[in-house]
Amino acid sequence: MGEGFSEWIPAGWPAMSLAQTEAILCAPGERFEMETVTIRGVPTRVWKNAPPNLAVLAQVARSHGDATFLIYEDERVSFDAWFRAVAALAGHLRELGVGKGDRAALAMRNLPEWPVAFFAAVTIGAICVPLNAWWTGAELAYGLSNSGARVLICDGERLDRILPHRGELPALAQVLAARRQDLPAGVSALEGVIGPSSAWAALPPCELPEAPIAPDDAATILYTSGTTGNPKGALGTHRNFVTNIFSSAYAAARQVLRRGDPLPDPERKVLLTVIPLFHATACSATLMGVLAAGHTMILMHKWDPVKAFQIIEREKVNATGGVPTIAWQLIEHPARAKYDLSSLESIGYGGAPSAPELVRKIREVFGALPGNGWGMTETTATVTTHSAEDYLNRPTSAGPPVAVASLKVLGKDGRELPVGEVGELYAAGPMIVEGYWQNPEASAATFIQGWVRTGDLAYLDDEGFCFIADRAKDIVIRGGENIYSSEVENVLYDHPAVMDAAVVGIAHHTLGEEPAAVVHLKPGAEASEDDLRAFVGDRLAAFKVPVRILFLPETLPRNANGKILKKDLKALFG
Repeated sequence: MGEGFSEWIPAGWPAMSLAQTEAILCAPGERFEMETVTIRGVPTRVWKNAPPNLAVLAQVARSHGDATFLIYEDERVSFDAWFRAVAALAGHLRELGVGKGDRAALAMRNLPEWPVAFFAAVTIGAICVPLNAWWTGAELAYGLSNSGARVLICDGERLDRILPHRGELPALAQVLAARRQDLPAGVSALEGVIGPSSAWAALPPCELPEAPIAPDDAATILYTSGTTGNPKGALGTHRNFVTNIFSSAYAAARQVLRRGDPLPDPERKVLLTVIPLFHATACSATLMGVLAAGHTMILMHKWDPVKAFQIIEREKVNATGGVPTIAWQLIEHPARAKYDLSSLESIGYGGAPSAPELVRKIREVFGALPGNGWGMTETTATVTTHSAEDYLNRPTSAGPPVAVASLKVLGKDGRELPVGEVGELYAAGPMIVEGYWQNPEASAATFIQGWVRTGDLAYLDDEGFCFIADRAKDIVIRGGENIYSSEVENVLYDHPAVMDAAVVGIAHHTLGEEPAAVVHLKPGAEASEDDLRAFVGDRLAAFKVPVRILFLPETLPRNANGKILKKDLKALFG
């Protein structure tokens, strides 16, 4: 089993190869049958049975009726109540003159109103622009201006940030605010259209406004989390989002067959969602599947491990996760033992590299199966998925691509590299966005004949499993030697005292740069700089050992997508 945790791999696993599972699951007439269609001039494998657009998905979700869709604090919303609110708001947007191709921006924390606003926009053919709720007023104004949004649906905190910039946004004709009493002139109450969440079930039943929507029509603009320059708006399509539903379900079914088990009947699950809905992982990879399958999604006002324990125990949560730091906090928190967390079946995460030790801890501490994967804003989340025994067997991998996705690794000369060689990762499939909003130069440089240049350095093994070595910009080049920061970070994570770690390059007058690290220790744990340097030195080549290690009393700074802000960390070294 090599690097994996063989003690948790059952005898005789895997029962099938990846190719065998694909042949069974994707056979003609089966749920995951594929067909080839032309997308932007490129023949592309797609899921034949995926809904054609998000309006059809909304109708599928409606069919779950009185089953609980959303839980937030003491609020509970059924699928039927959600659909009534979506239809009412969609009709109101149409009355405001919002039509196909118009941009409707959405800026709020994870509230029950979020998926209402999102689907009210996309089901009438408008383009929803979910803005980063962590952004400052100026950043929000940039997103509103760049997208040319005609309408904004927001919460009170985002409203306060945006109001000083309203004069800079001539295209913004309407603002609807949720959960805010003292509304200034020119701002309407969202409750005036749909009422509070407790009243959605009593809204009159009505249908969605008629809107012709093709699978490859634009649905969203999701802004990238780039740390240099202005963020770019990734223009996503309806096909991008419905693809994720089947990709996630396919990956789960593949795992069952790999185990040698029969495919189970569908079962409703309870998910605790702690990552922001404006991020592709939560919006696409999570929310869309919840709506299709009739799962329950629990939202938190703010992440807090103890409150998460309480929710998991009370609501019998089956799955949670987000970024590795959240998983570590669940594992390490001293209050964990006070709660019954036995309902947890899986803990998944993405957005940042994770240490193999985290895989082990999730299995040991919770008895749950770990989950990971690889994707980006430009791929509308899921391209590879990794879970259960496959993850335990290859804990440093991001998993294999789903059946409709393709990966390749290119060298600097543009040639495809053989198995095991590190180069730039390219991805293709029906989840790849159309391009960057009003940015043809960046689009042409990033999207090439159906492939997206990811900027990630990676390699593929002989079975097609993907291993992310680093972000191209995060390589530390010491005297001509490439140091993959994730390799050093994984070793630091293996140290029993380390909860959070990042490696950056700091300037050196002859070598160009050298590796340095910033770490956050687990509560009550102790380790010195010399301890950690010695620990790394015992496991990696001397040139990879951080020359300096700084300690932060809190977890490392991250953007809303969970990526560590390495630019900020570099500044700590002067």
